[in-house]
Amino acid sequence: MTGNIDLAILQMVNGSESSFLDGLMVTLTSGFTWIPLYIALLYLVISNNDNMTKIMLIILCGIGCVMFSGGICDFIIKPMIGRTRPINDDMLDGIIYTVGDMSNKDFSFFSSHAANTTSLTMFFSLLVRNRKFTVAMTAWALINCYTRLYLGMHYPFDVLVGIAWGALVGLLLYLVYLKVYDRMFPDVEFISSQYTSKGYTIITIDIVLLTMSLLFLYAILRSFIS
Repeated sequence: MTGNIDLAILQMVNGSESSFLDGLMVTLTSGFTWIPLYIALLYLVISNNDNMTKIMLIILCGIGCVMFSGGICDFIIKPMIGRTRPINDDMLDGIIYTVGDMSNKDFSFFSSHAANTTSLTMFFSLLVRNRKFTVAMTAWALINCYTRLYLGMHYPFDVLVGIAWGALVGLLLYLVYLKVYDRMFPDVEFISSQYTSKGYTIITIDIVLLTMSLLFLYAILRSFIS
């Protein structure tokens, strides 16, 4: 019963008759597309922390988000559960829309794309404490999740579990960061229109948001061209 509902929802959001949307989803789902965003987040961290210990603590927690969310998924859960991706299921041939030569030989449950992007969104949103930043990062994570359904790489349940697991990992890594940080450095509240409450400058947040916007624009233009 659950599998039927999962498939029915997937069919509602999987694929389209638009070559533009096909190209857009392929570009947005690629990890290479978002490398400049990760660099912008690194710049945000370096610019707003005054010593290497603080910087390395955040970087290690960010790496931990990816390792624990996506790593546990890819190397433990997926092989253990062994759920076939919709795009690889012979029984769904002709039912699931596929884009070009998109494929992936590993398993479907659960989505490491969803887990990774959600864990980073959770961690950095709690770290920075800025509403525009949180909304933008959340939109980025949800769009990445949607591409996995559009391309037939995961069932909706795979994505939902990935989101839940990623959110938990991001929260736990932030609590670890907070505990270590509070032992090493005094907590200072910033009260200024130029800073968030955690001391992150609005201008560096805007740089991250601009980078994200330009990457979405790049994805759109590339899809038009191709």
